[in-house]
Amino acid sequence: MSHPDDRAQFQAESKAFAIRMGADRALFEKSTDLIVEADKYKYSYLWTWLGVPIIQMPADIVALQEAVWRSKPDIVVETGIARGGSVVFFASLLELLGNGKVIGVDIDIRAANRDTIETHPMAKRIRLIEGSSVAPETLEKVRSEIPAGSRVMVVLDSDHSRDHVLAELRAYAPLVTPGQYLVVADTILGFLNREQTPTARSKVWYKGDEPLAALEAFMTECNDFELDEEMNGKLIMGSSPSGYLRRRG
Repeated sequence: MSHPDDRAQFQAESKAFAIRMGADRALFEKSTDLIVEADKYKYSYLWTWLGVPIIQMPADIVALQEAVWRSKPDIVVETGIARGGSVVFFASLLELLGNGKVIGVDIDIRAANRDTIETHPMAKRIRLIEGSSVAPETLEKVRSEIPAGSRVMVVLDSDHSRDHVLAELRAYAPLVTPGQYLVVADTILGFLNREQTPTARSKVWYKGDEPLAALEAFMTECNDFELDEEMNGKLIMGSSPSGYLRRRG
């Protein structure tokens, strides 16, 4: 039995539904309420990637995979390493693509976490840089790891205070090449009221002093990026709604 090739139609319908879902504020508020309730059990801390804690929600993991597969970067720069799951995640995708390197930046890479990363089968595609993500010497080390002509994607997931994220955006956005993604993590904090904001953390970021506030300020300064409506529309039950930008060109 033969069937018509409906792949393009399926993709078009999926995109349309994603954009429509992104405009459904009632659904978004329900998903936000569920995220807040699930955080009582440290929901985002419960997942691993290839054996390493990734500290991401499943929706974010799938969205990041889509971003990598669509844009096929040669280099992924991630600020904020934590326990290492995200750098291993990106390295595994680049391994599947057969090319590329992850540059992980963190102000304090704990010895145990470094050991987990450096002894992992994906370690060959990971370069770790320890230092403040916005320090000039750190940025110089990052740039030195990027070969000329590379396609570069950036994910910002370190200190979530507004001023720090804004400084990161100003420092790392120029590294992102046309067609590649710039992802600002944990923008969900900008959608939470004071009572909803997670407080069982080493640091607490309330609305106005968080990544979404930084992103909104950055977008008034820079016209090189556009929000990916489809990707952001799908991010109910995710930690980075409105956080996916793509460089124009």
